[in-house]
Amino acid sequence: MTSTRSPLSRAETRDRLLTLRGVLFDLDGVLTPTADVHMAAWSRLFTPFLEEQGASPAYSDADYFQYIDGKPRYDGVRSLLASRGLQLPDGDPTDAPELNTVCGLGNRKNEAFSETLAEDGVTPYPGSIEFLDYVVSAGLAVAVVTSSRNGEKTLAAAGIRGRFEIVVDGLLSAERGLAGKPAPDTYELGAQLLGLTAAQCVVVEDAHSGIQAGRAGNFGLVLGVDRGVGAQTLLGAGADVVVPDLHDLLPHAETEAGV
Repeated sequence: MTSTRSPLSRAETRDRLLTLRGVLFDLDGVLTPTADVHMAAWSRLFTPFLEEQGASPAYSDADYFQYIDGKPRYDGVRSLLASRGLQLPDGDPTDAPELNTVCGLGNRKNEAFSETLAEDGVTPYPGSIEFLDYVVSAGLAVAVVTSSRNGEKTLAAAGIRGRFEIVVDGLLSAERGLAGKPAPDTYELGAQLLGLTAAQCVVVEDAHSGIQAGRAGNFGLVLGVDRGVGAQTLLGAGADVVVPDLHDLLPHAETEAGV
């Protein structure tokens, strides 16, 4: 899907935001820099795997943004494999990480992610916490909507689990049989659990697939955070506005920048 709308200004974004009632935050890359941990884990998985398969081109960070970012883990595996003309049996979520199945590869990646998270921990983006404080003080309800099955673990490691009563993660999505991003289903559930409609909520995303989900669900506002995928890519996917950091949407940010 390609957007032809003109992006909102930051002031217009704030004005629209404050007419809404809920904020649905993606996690990795929006609240926490765990997208970097995920990127490293995917590279540790696919760099040797593609080499072993004789597949080309070699794995790169561009593959992460194009085929994996924002999607449920096993969907990311399928998408990357398909980009190289490879197919594996799906297997089962209980598959050992050593198995060359879709689930086995996904579990292998998850082991690498969990090891890095345990060793290094994670600190939330300061600008995202400022923005979270701002919307909560303005009376908006908040929830986390993430494709990651490590959502609870990541929020706890970042020390912000208690800031969110509602968390829709990959485990809950699987339990309810919901389609992953770019389908809007998980964000729609987040709104529903807040007691709100999609039109009453803003989706905050850094991934192409997540922006598509927000636009497909006709949410009241779709806010993009550019952590590397590219502002034009996010605008093209349907974002109403894209900022490099959520701090930039705070009322005092323009004064600080001399605007």
